[in-house]
Amino acid sequence: MDNTTHFAVIGGGSWATAIVKMLCENVTSLSWYMRNEDAIDHIKTHKHNPNYLSSVEFNPEKLLISSDINIVVEKADYIIFAIPSAFLHSELQKLTTDLTKKVIFSAIKGIVPETSLIVGEHFHDLYKIPFENIGVITGPCHAEEVALEKLSYLTIACSDKDKACVVAKHLKGDYIKCTTSDDIIGTEYAAVLKNIYSIAAGIAHGLGYGDNFQSVLMSNAIREMKRFIKKRHKMKRNINNSAYLGDLLVTGYSIFSRNRMFGNMIGKGYTVKSAMMEMNMVAEGYYATKSAYNLNDKKTRTPIIDAVYQVLYENKNPKKIFKKLTDQLD
Repeated sequence: MDNTTHFAVIGGGSWATAIVKMLCENVTSLSWYMRNEDAIDHIKTHKHNPNYLSSVEFNPEKLLISSDINIVVEKADYIIFAIPSAFLHSELQKLTTDLTKKVIFSAIKGIVPETSLIVGEHFHDLYKIPFENIGVITGPCHAEEVALEKLSYLTIACSDKDKACVVAKHLKGDYIKCTTSDDIIGTEYAAVLKNIYSIAAGIAHGLGYGDNFQSVLMSNAIREMKRFIKKRHKMKRNINNSAYLGDLLVTGYSIFSRNRMFGNMIGKGYTVKSAMMEMNMVAEGYYATKSAYNLNDKKTRTPIIDAVYQVLYENKNPKKIFKKLTDQLD
């Protein structure tokens, strides 16, 4: 393993913690930015993140952990962003360090609200980072299963295959398998959309729909995803690959899916605000729903996205909206 490449991870949540765990098994040192100074002190003293995946033990000697994003970014060759998309813009505003010579990989499953762009496009348009220096890390993979060291799969996408291979080599391990892709736009949109469809699956479950309907919902969701992505970025891709269909299925069905959990609460009668307060993690699909709905703007048929938008943003009755949705699916 070549340990000359220095990695930095931006984020203190479960997915960031899982990525740091994977990298620590392949590198001698890396940098880690998180805002919570109490959590930083806890990791340095007790060797685990007190707030997320607390079973994962770290060697603090391998980690340069700081609440100063510039210290972390300055040293890095490759920077992996793993923070909620809703907070990306404000975190980047703290940067004084030049990003143009860095290689940026996004492990964020969302659209940046301030620009309505997926993360890769946001970095390209606002920070002038060339697309060959931008990549995506996507699933199907849950942070909780990484913590348990259950066999998991990652897709590493970048238009520069060599850079995708660098990241793949530093993340793979006994329980992590990595494949590479050149579809950075499609895989990133898939990672965004699957969270919306997972909310839909949760709402359906909360309303009392059974496994039969769930299978129809997921079947329609992958076709809707295909139409949406094709409209945004047309290229040859197999929508049945793990980065698309696989990630959709695990997010739609897994007990670890925070988006499904969020949707389930909505289906059971929680308001959006009360469901958010009940959860201690961000459900990316909530923000993604509004962005995807506005981006689509009736350009292609997206009955599932439309239904979730009506429930979350127009305060429509979930029972009535999903009754209408059942007539639009096949």
